[in-house]
Amino acid sequence: MWNDYYILWNYAAVSITDIRFMELEAYEEMKYKFPTSTFVLTIQGDAGVTIDNQTYEVSRFYIIHGGKGSKLVIQAGESGLRLYYLMYKANLPSGGRNDLGRLMERINPFQMNYGFTPGMPTILYEQLKQMHFLWDQKNPIQHFQAKSLFYAFVEQISSQIPRISNRYPSMLDQVSKVIEIVESSYNQPLTLHVLAEMIGTSPRSLSRKFKQSTGTSPIDYLIQFRLFKAKEMLLQTDATLDEIAVGIGYPDGYYLGRMFKKYTGLSPLQFKEKTSAPLNWPDLTLGVARNDIFRGGSGRYVYTDGDNHYQYKHGGSINMNRQTRTGMLLSILLSLTLLLSSCSTGVASNSSGDASGSNSTSSSTKTVTAENQSKSSEPRTVSTIKGDITIPAEPKRIVVDLYLGSLIALGIKPVGTPEMNLKNPYFIKSLEGVQNIGEYETISLEKVLELEPDLIVTGNPDLFDSFSKIAPTLVVPYGELKNTHEEIAYFGEVLNKEKESEAWLTDYDARIADAKKRVGEAIDPQAEVSVMQFYDKAPLAFGDNFGRGGQAVYSALGLNPPADKKEILMKDQLVEVSSEAIPEFAGDYIILTADNLTLEELKSKPVWSSLDAVKNDRVFIWSPDRSWYFDPIATLDQTEELAAWFTKIAEKNKRNK
Repeated sequence: MWNDYYILWNYAAVSITDIRFMELEAYEEMKYKFPTSTFVLTIQGDAGVTIDNQTYEVSRFYIIHGGKGSKLVIQAGESGLRLYYLMYKANLPSGGRNDLGRLMERINPFQMNYGFTPGMPTILYEQLKQMHFLWDQKNPIQHFQAKSLFYAFVEQISSQIPRISNRYPSMLDQVSKVIEIVESSYNQPLTLHVLAEMIGTSPRSLSRKFKQSTGTSPIDYLIQFRLFKAKEMLLQTDATLDEIAVGIGYPDGYYLGRMFKKYTGLSPLQFKEKTSAPLNWPDLTLGVARNDIFRGGSGRYVYTDGDNHYQYKHGGSINMNRQTRTGMLLSILLSLTLLLSSCSTGVASNSSGDASGSNSTSSSTKTVTAENQSKSSEPRTVSTIKGDITIPAEPKRIVVDLYLGSLIALGIKPVGTPEMNLKNPYFIKSLEGVQNIGEYETISLEKVLELEPDLIVTGNPDLFDSFSKIAPTLVVPYGELKNTHEEIAYFGEVLNKEKESEAWLTDYDARIADAKKRVGEAIDPQAEVSVMQFYDKAPLAFGDNFGRGGQAVYSALGLNPPADKKEILMKDQLVEVSSEAIPEFAGDYIILTADNLTLEELKSKPVWSSLDAVKNDRVFIWSPDRSWYFDPIATLDQTEELAAWFTKIAEKNKRNK
């Protein structure tokens, strides 16, 4: 039946005739006869709805479809009702295939009457809201754009209709349906709760059945499929990490890189450089009962997490190693550099050693250096996760990625840093003349080599092998230094800037103490504060170590996250939040990252408008270019900025009283 349904939609000539938004007051009644096929999407309130004597109890989000001539009666409830309706015409081409005409007589999808609660209501809402906006422009171009969105809208609805006629699908049907949803909607905000709703079961039951059939959980399957799509785009396109992230349902390239490394053991850049074989994803829907997606129960290909690639089941392992253009160019440049060095006289090498991390500087070089410098400025040996390295006493040409803020705090200007750092508004004036070495995940080794650094400081251990061929490389993995004090003190010691670090930390402590005092006087000490980022699909909630103000709010000011969500926030640091769960993550105050969003606009958005923090103007909205950074300088400035805001809110409340 449903194949026929899609065949007719595929061949029909479809046109939108009207899109409207309507609000009914409490207990208001509306009677209407559809002049053509019509979709109705309710978005707020409750009502009793009847279409041709079929009654539906509507609450919040509900989808209704009626054919031409169908009689609609709506009796709004106590809360009233807000809804969109979309009218369309669909006809088969005249003089066409006879089999399509017979099919149309047997099943006419454009005349079907039905109603149900959608599993992913906010997606439908955003699609229809956008279509309504375009339709109101009264312009052929916008009307064409609205029509293109209409097909996606219909597809979202149609994919859920079959379960209406089969209230109790088998376990295998449920699992297969979830697999289909994941593989067709992986870029949408899918959660276990949403998936369970879409197939008409409980999250606990779905999780148990899915793992029993596939050997993994629904969410792990979603993650692995998203990463598979990311791998495809890495190998087949020149898309940036941010572009790939948006395409697979992640907020940004930084989050994608974090997930990629966690689940594959490689950074996206490493994967792209090392992988040449084609990727294939096993089709679990062909035999889901006996398949395990990670052990290769289905299809001819199996994902092997240990090797981070796919194997052909009868053909052995695929060789992943290949020399990339970047690697070849770097080797040539290094060879030329060494050749020129060997032709020079009286020039000591600054190279830090081999890939194992051991120091390869000769003892004679150490001796010469020590004889010509005072003890306080001798080269220092520093222990790292890559072994001991010797760094110059007073490095003059430093390349740094993650820890730029700490170096600026100590009065050190590097010669090169990634592009994101050069946009940091908290110390952009200190970066004049600093060179761009690329993005975090696509650092240009050629550019680094060209800058002739005498020290490289990185938070990414994966880059050590490449960097250490260019200069002594100090690796400090992100998260190893737990707070601002540890970070500034550490770099003050290894870079011979102890006095500068002590002075900076003294000023930092005084300013943080003042900010905490002002906030303590402004808000209830038991108040809960949320750190979030706004997205229409699904907002994000943050812990104390992932930027967006988390370090300033929870670490510097010592404020409380929502109590029920503290454990997951501090463990995962970043949590995708479904629309329904927003109230659970919303505190008394919300620190919200958003692009081009005002508080008044937030008050008009479903769910958000019901939050106490939003109603009472206790939302601090800032743009990503200010909230993303979490270095010591940014954290200090953010702390003072937020303290001033909390104080302003308190003063406003006093005046209103």
